[in-house]
Amino acid sequence: MAESTDKKTSAQQKELDSGKEAAMAAYQNMLDAQQHFRQAAEAAGLDLKEDAMKQLLKGKDKADELGHEVERYVHEKPLATIGIAFFAGLLVSRLLSRH
Repeated sequence: MAESTDKKTSAQQKELDSGKEAAMAAYQNMLDAQQHFRQAAEAAGLDLKEDAMKQLLKGKDKADELGHEVERYVHEKPLATIGIAFFAGLLVSRLLSRH
């Protein structure tokens, strides 16, 4: 009877050890997947950051270019510039005044 109990205990211990090993392997796989997803997310974030910086630099260049065009226009046609500024101010004051 003792031999039978020892065999049962030994079989249960082997089953328990096997279950522990499977659980540990699954846990390790989960940690590996978590690390992989973290690296993928960081890489995607860096790609988005680089794209945003490129767009920002393009926008800055375009704004500088438009600023130079406005400056050139102001120097070439000062009276037209004063007229445009006057009517723009008049329009804004009409829109903002309350009647």
